Amino acid sequence: MTRCWLHRPLHWNLLSPSNCLIIAAPAPISRRLWGLFYAMPGFPLSENSANDCVRKRYGYYFSNVHIALMMRNFNLEQVSALASRFDIEGNVTDVSPFGSGHINDTYRVLTDGYNTDGYLLQRVNHHVFKNVKAVMENMQLVIRHLKEKYRQPGDQTVPVEKKVLTLIPTRENDPYLVDDAGNFWRMLILLADTRSYDIVETPQQAREGGRAFGQFQRLLSDLDVGNIHEVLPDFHHIGKRLDKLNHAVAADPVNRVAQASAELAAIKCRERRMHTILDLAADGILPIRITHNDTKFNNVLLDMQDKAQCVIDLDTVMPGYVAYDFGDAIRTIINRAAEDEADLSKITLNIPLFEAYVSGYFEEAHYFLTAEEVSSLIEGVLLLPYMQAVRFLTDFLEGDHYYKVHHADHNLQRTRAQLRLVEQLEVHEPELREIIDRVVRQYQK
Repeated sequence: MTRCWLHRPLHWNLLSPSNCLIIAAPAPISRRLWGLFYAMPGFPLSENSANDCVRKRYGYYFSNVHIALMMRNFNLEQVSALASRFDIEGNVTDVSPFGSGHINDTYRVLTDGYNTDGYLLQRVNHHVFKNVKAVMENMQLVIRHLKEKYRQPGDQTVPVEKKVLTLIPTRENDPYLVDDAGNFWRMLILLADTRSYDIVETPQQAREGGRAFGQFQRLLSDLDVGNIHEVLPDFHHIGKRLDKLNHAVAADPVNRVAQASAELAAIKCRERRMHTILDLAADGILPIRITHNDTKFNNVLLDMQDKAQCVIDLDTVMPGYVAYDFGDAIRTIINRAAEDEADLSKITLNIPLFEAYVSGYFEEAHYFLTAEEVSSLIEGVLLLPYMQAVRFLTDFLEGDHYYKVHHADHNLQRTRAQLRLVEQLEVHEPELREIIDRVVRQYQK
């Protein structure tokens, strides 16, 4: 399944605070309101799909209420006026919704200036990222550092501006602007002739994904991590995730704990090992690095020959451990089945894609990783699907407030699928370790 990052269709823009009606009411009442919304001409969203947008954008759900949203298109004239407040070349000639992202609203901006490829204007979702100033400071610092690195002597076949995102300041030389409604906006140069994929289809793609994120970490390895803000506190802290699960078990607000006894036992018996990365960090064995924290494959732009060109989506860049980025990437490419596969026998590992990713990753990462960090990578591979299982199960026990569900046991089904993936990873752990060790040995000769 191919998705071109530069050509994602979008007809409705979701969840701008100034462009939606939010109704919070007890579930039976809001469902009646939905019935009225469905009857309106052009209303694009089902109850589940709109709620999904709330969950994916805001990361939380108001307790004991049902949220309904009625959307309308942004006023493109207003968006055009906002775009004109940035230091772009020429006059704005066209503005159109762009992309399918669930967090930020994005527009392609064309002008009559020299840059014929255009720009991307984004509204940063300040409901997810509470401190937009910190997000933008991180982004500026990382972009500046990456560009300095790429300008050093070496292969200049691809221009630096194609390898790194470029922020366009406002005409007042600010990195972003705040409109009258309190929305935060930023402008980027659009990178033409690139594409991304939602699903890794070939070892070549997996290798390029590994190389891209390995290079990203390598180039940032000498940037002072103390200058980077933690924009999503405790994002990968398994202790905090387990605390939340335990609270849901104790409260049992929707009487579901009895249904999940096997899953809770599977999580409990692995709990000690899943603290390994935190324990190593607490003992000072693992260095804290600047990490991406959202290493799904579609956050790598490839050129038209499927060569890695640019890592995107820098909002989640913050201090972390390399095993988190590595494990998150592997979780999204190694499973041959869907994340919510009901037939657990279909959940098997795509070892060739794992090996390809490892090969690409160490092509760059071998320059800076410590031996302890290398050893910790397999812990990240096991931790990230385990953590996802914890999150799914927590949501199930709390009444399905976070993730969109298609049936009553959907989050429980997802939990079982992720735990099955953990089991498969445990069974094949010696083989996965050997692949990592074999690749590492290539750089120790």
